[in-house]
Amino acid sequence: AAAALRSSYTGLKLAILAGVCGGAPGSGDEIDEMILGDVVISRSVIQFDLGRQYPDKFSRKDTIQDNLGRSNLDIRSLLATYDSDFGRGRLEKGCADVLKEIQQKAVKERRRTRYGRPPPSEDSLFQSTYIHLHQNWEETGCACSSSGGCDAAARTSCRELGCDQRHLVARDRPADTETQFPQIFIGNVASGDTVMKSGDHRDKLAQQHNIIAFEMEGAGMWDQIPCIIVKGICDYADSHKNKKWQPYAALAAASATKALLDHYVQEDKPRGLGSSSANVSPAPQFINIGGGPQNNNSGSGAQYIVHTRTFHS
Repeated sequence: AAAALRSSYTGLKLAILAGVCGGAPGSGDEIDEMILGDVVISRSVIQFDLGRQYPDKFSRKDTIQDNLGRSNLDIRSLLATYDSDFGRGRLEKGCADVLKEIQQKAVKERRRTRYGRPPPSEDSLFQSTYIHLHQNWEETGCACSSSGGCDAAARTSCRELGCDQRHLVARDRPADTETQFPQIFIGNVASGDTVMKSGDHRDKLAQQHNIIAFEMEGAGMWDQIPCIIVKGICDYADSHKNKKWQPYAALAAASATKALLDHYVQEDKPRGLGSSSANVSPAPQFINIGGGPQNNNSGSGAQYIVHTRTFHS
């Protein structure tokens, strides 16, 4: 699909892949702490499920031929503007402004989805080794505690399943307010055809490749067309994931995309000699303001008058 897009639009300079993803939370520094509803932007993409499965481990292919290339100079220059506190802050403010506008419009128009931010109580990060499974065999009749989880447990919320709150990771950013806006992270994004639902594997890959998020579409587009991945974090890529944050995370990604495009310098140039309405070199100018097949006139009828104009400073 990405290759067909490039064939159809030969002048394509930038494609943005927006959606939702699973976050890879770090140690939890107050400034850089990642929470649900934040947004990640790709600096590079790592295909994490391309490799060889051995009896005792999975070995990812990591040669130059197997790795996805880096983004082009224009995209790298654009992302470099957000490395500073000022640039990142401006992007986050633009994202927050768009997000508020869409939320207000959704309420005003009584849309079925209001895109409200879930309360902080719905943002729970468990220790990576603590698995989402039935806790009491006598009550549930399920022995998934010895097998690492089951489908029924995956469809059940942590509250209903009774996940032990003592295994929660202590953090600062899940504030006591529901009005905080997305923070934006830029870094390596892992992409593959496999859904990441293991906190232990998430952390190992994140530490090995400095990964900030996991998603499933970027690898197929990255080497085909110039692109940036913009994804809202809707879960922590572990067994406790659910869909409660997806609407808000999708809105956060869309808002960040619009804010990013507002800062993107568009350099579209007219094609051919007779296709522009204002040129800085001698060329036919076509300006129609009347009716009929006209060129550079204000009357009606089949007229064709072309003037060559040269602009002097």
